[in-house]
Amino acid sequence: MGQGIGGKGSAPPRRGFAKATDYACGMTKWTPRHEAPEPLEGNVVATITGGTVIWFVLFLVQLPFYGWFEDHDRLWWLWTCLAGAGLGLIGVWYVRKRDAAIRRHAAAQRETPEAAAH
Repeated sequence: MGQGIGGKGSAPPRRGFAKATDYACGMTKWTPRHEAPEPLEGNVVATITGGTVIWFVLFLVQLPFYGWFEDHDRLWWLWTCLAGAGLGLIGVWYVRKRDAAIRRHAAAQRETPEAAAH
């Protein structure tokens, strides 16, 4: 038999479903090659805040049914909503910091050519 991926005496390529190890030895030939699209820019803070609010509202809506969820072994639904809201708060903090850094960088880029001209 073969001596491993791409080694001397490798087995011929198989037809059908590929294994995870096949990616290293030729799966890229089926991957289309094109440039990555430009990232979408928009009001990211509003999007993350909206998602966070939805998770928290879902938590609050389910809270009165705590007993039912516990009886039917579905309590994780409640905690998933709370975790989504908590992670959303971290996301809001992160994207606000990111937007502030982008604005600072853009302001510095605008000021740099003016300072060099004087």
